[in-house]
Amino acid sequence: MEFNAVGFYTLLCKEIKRFWKVGIQTVFSPMVTTLLYLLIFSYALEDRVTVYPGVSYTEFLVPGLMMMAIIQNAFANSSSSLIQSKITGNLIFILLPPLSSLELYLAFVLAAALRGMLVGVSVYVVSVFFVDLSLAHLGPILLFAFLASSVMGAFGLIAGIWAEKFDQIAAFTNFFVVPLSFLSGVFYSIHDLPEFWRSVSHLNPFFYMIDGFRAGFIAHSDVPMIYSFGFVVGFLVLLSVLSLRMLHTGYKIRT
Repeated sequence: MEFNAVGFYTLLCKEIKRFWKVGIQTVFSPMVTTLLYLLIFSYALEDRVTVYPGVSYTEFLVPGLMMMAIIQNAFANSSSSLIQSKITGNLIFILLPPLSSLELYLAFVLAAALRGMLVGVSVYVVSVFFVDLSLAHLGPILLFAFLASSVMGAFGLIAGIWAEKFDQIAAFTNFFVVPLSFLSGVFYSIHDLPEFWRSVSHLNPFFYMIDGFRAGFIAHSDVPMIYSFGFVVGFLVLLSVLSLRMLHTGYKIRT
């Protein structure tokens, strides 16, 4: 089947305009929330915690906060779009056009990735007024930002397909996305944890997103960057296959 470029581009533009129309809420509000974390934790711990030699705590903290904002907002974009379409009854207008599962998947995930990366950029722009951030390797920074936001876009797509009401999406956010992002090494290095909790942290996919992303800034990481890259790509493939399967079968969206 030939790729429907026009249909894909139209849906992608619709998804981008959907979140950009309320940009203060979807892009700039997370920037303010992250700034509060930065001010509170850097003020409280800047002179008390040294994670890596020659790296201030604030330099360590900012990339983690950026990635946490990327993760949470990319998930929110695709999940909220689908659940809103279900509840308002306009999902039919997305399903009626001749769009394949792949075209639907790419439009939703790329729009989520764009929102996540825009939030990350906004956090970075504000952070440079408070800390002199280095950019050791720009390539990994952009790569991990895109991969992580795509992972969460796919995860949000799965949650949006499965959920039937807003509180089910809230359950995904409150019991999976937020706890896993907070416990992924945003505020600390996992090497400071006891052996058991260090092993548990290695099972958290968000840890690899943050660790690889942070290494691009400060050239230090808790695990080799190639391990983080492999884990994040593997997780993206797994979620992509699952979401494509759900779209193809029409699970909970074609009745």
